[in-house]
Order: sequence, then structure tokens, then C-alpha cells
Amino acid sequence: MPHDDSLILMLVAGFVLAFVLGMLALRFKLSPLVGYLLAGVVVGPFTPGWVADAGLAQQLAEIGVILLMFGVGLHFSPRDLLQVRKVAVPGALFQIAAATALGWAVGRFFMGLNDVEAALMGFSLSVASTVVLLRALEERKQVKTETGRIAVGWLIVEDLVMVVALVLIPLVATAGAVPEAAAAQGAVQGAGPGADWGAVGLKIGGTLLSIGIFVAFMLLVGGRVLPWVLVRIAHTRSRELFTLGVLAISLGIAYLAYAVFGASFALGAFIAGLVLNGTPLGHNAAERALPLRDAFAVLFFVSVGMLFDPRVLLEQPIAVALVVAIIVGGKALAALAITSLFKLERMPSLLIAASLAQIGEFSFILAGVGLKLEALSRETHDLILAGALISIVLNPFVFKLADRLSGKPPKPPQAPGEPEAAAPSQPYGQPYG
Repeated sequence: MPHDDSLILMLVAGFVLAFVLGMLALRFKLSPLVGYLLAGVVVGPFTPGWVADAGLAQQLAEIGVILLMFGVGLHFSPRDLLQVRKVAVPGALFQIAAATALGWAVGRFFMGLNDVEAALMGFSLSVASTVVLLRALEERKQVKTETGRIAVGWLIVEDLVMVVALVLIPLVATAGAVPEAAAAQGAVQGAGPGADWGAVGLKIGGTLLSIGIFVAFMLLVGGRVLPWVLVRIAHTRSRELFTLGVLAISLGIAYLAYAVFGASFALGAFIAGLVLNGTPLGHNAAERALPLRDAFAVLFFVSVGMLFDPRVLLEQPIAVALVVAIIVGGKALAALAITSLFKLERMPSLLIAASLAQIGEFSFILAGVGLKLEALSRETHDLILAGALISIVLNPFVFKLADRLSGKPPKPPQAPGEPEAAAPSQPYGQPYG
């Protein structure tokens, strides 16, 4: 009996290549994300050899996004954010605005993009990677320091902005598309070009109202039911059932948000994690979800790599260089400006700037949404992915430059037989790679 082995091949190729190339990336002192993305490039349609099933890759990536957002909600810490809110909140908002403005200017005046595509490109370049930032802080034993708390709080604000953006961007894209169609229809029927703006506003308002109802429902009803369900599952003393229950809650609520309330899978999963975060078993839920989240997050990065056409590096080197300059230079300078305004010392200012001079998972999600909505062209999408890859590769060297500029002495070598210091607990999730 013949079997359709496309799913098995996708999983085998994705996991094996991601593991091998991730190990090689670590060997060269790079983030494993570089290896995962390159694994996707290897099995993608733009390189010779076997090509993975793109449809399956996208579905597996969607599960990865759901679990990733569920983890973000589970590890969201209002207390940590409140401790550094005076710097992190204005800093993150200013950096997002600065990077978006720079991206718009470069896209509009140097690449010939329209305003919407240029602004969306800049917005995608504005948010740093959770994976890269936390790994860099862990390696330097700075997660629990004041500098680490500010950087993590900064990242929390950026992630919250991106969660809201994932809700609004499809609505804005729809608002931009409908009036154009209405204008074309009006040319035939004699109606004015703005005749349907009222309908567009009603649609956006209705969607936002539906999402508001979902959030209220989850906070009021889900906040009582989900903890009760977890407690009942925990009483079975079955690790398997508890893990399965956590997975069912994250995926089930994500689908409920999408099918019933018209929200995105990502928002539904984030709210589900947020509701469970404050429960007594929230920490256990995070631990149970971690292996599954890691596995599917790897497949998410592999699927992103499959969409990347490496030829953009040769065909548009100047555009790639400008994008990298925005990520590494523009974002770092914006961070330095805001930290200097709040009179932080030189060393923490430089380290915060270095930790945020890269982009990652949320940039991929935003670029994917833009591509799906046809608000981004394939070429612009490739520029964002190229900028992400190069900025992640450059990030360790940016840290070394920050150390040199701050006058920080190099880390002394560890004495033979001396045990390593225990890694501090993370206030905001675990690395996804």
C-alpha cells in the first residue's frame, strides 16, 4: 500500500538539518537561529536538491507561531515591566518609531516602494529577537542585572506592540484595498471614490469589538475555567495528560479566537498564555509546553528559511546593506539616544543598544503577514530575511564593540575544575533554539 511520506520527509529534513546546522552555528559562536534558517534555505525552492512541501511547512509554522505566542503570554511579567517602565516603555516606543521612519525613508526614496510597503518594511525591522537577546544576556550572566532587566522590559514592550500590530495590520490592509475597488466601481456607476469608507469603518469597528469581546471573555470566564481545568488534570497525576491538556488549551483557544471571534491564531494563543500566567499551575504549564514549543518553533524558522531567496544578496547588495544599517546602526543609535536622555551610564547604554541591534521571530511573522496580504513584495520580504540573518550573525561582534567602547575588561578565563556559575532564571521565557 503506497504511503504519502511528504510529512515524514518534511519533519526529518527539517529537524535533522536544523540540528546539524544549528550545532555548526554554535560552533562558530553564532545563534542557532542562523542554522535553523539556513536549513530552510537548503530545502527551499531557491536552492538545488530536494524541495520540502511548502504547504505542509506553512501549516507546521502556524503551529509554531501559536505555541511561540502561547509561551510569550505564559512568561509575560507585568512586575518586571513595571520595575523598568520609565526607560523601557518610552525607549521601545521611540526605537520602533525611529526604525519604522528610517525603513520608510529608505524604502520610499532609495528602493522606490510605495508608502504602505515602505512603512511595513520599517516596522518589521523595528523589533528585536527574543531568542537572540536572551541568549546574549545569558552568556554574559546579565539577565538579572539592571541592564538585563531594562533590555528584557524593552523587549516585552516591543512584543506587546507587535501583538497589537498583528491584529491591526490585516484591518488596515483591508481598509486600503476596499476603497480602491470602490473607486474603480464608482467610475462605472458614478459613485464617489470614498463611498464605501463607512462600510470599511464599520468592518474595522466590528472586528475590534469582536476581539474585545474575546479578550473580556478570556479574562472573565477563561480566568476561572482554565485554572480549574488544569487543577483537575493535575489531580490525575499524569504528566502525559497534563502536557496534552496544555497543548489542547493553547491550540483550542487559538482556534476559538480565529473561528468564532475573527481574531488571529497568534492573539488567541497569547491571551490563553496570559490568562494561565497568573495561576498556581502556570509555571508547570510553561514547563510542559516548552519542548513542544521549541520543536515547532524550529520548524517555524525552517519554514521562514524556505521563503528566502539568497539571490537577493547578489542582486540587491546596496538595498541589503541599507536594511542591515537600519537594524544594526539605526536601532542602536535610537537606543543610545533614549538611554542617554534618561542618564544611564555609558556601559549599560551600550549593552542595551547592542542587545537590540538585531531582528528575529516577530519580524518574520510580520513579513509573512505582509506577503500574504500582498502588502509586501517577494523582493522586500527577502530583504527583511536577509537583514535578519546578517544582523544575527553580526550581533556577537556588536557586543564586542560595545565592550570595547565602554572600556569593559575582557572576561577572565575560568580556572580548571572551577564549576560554572548557575545560569539565572529567566523572567521572560526560554530561548526557542
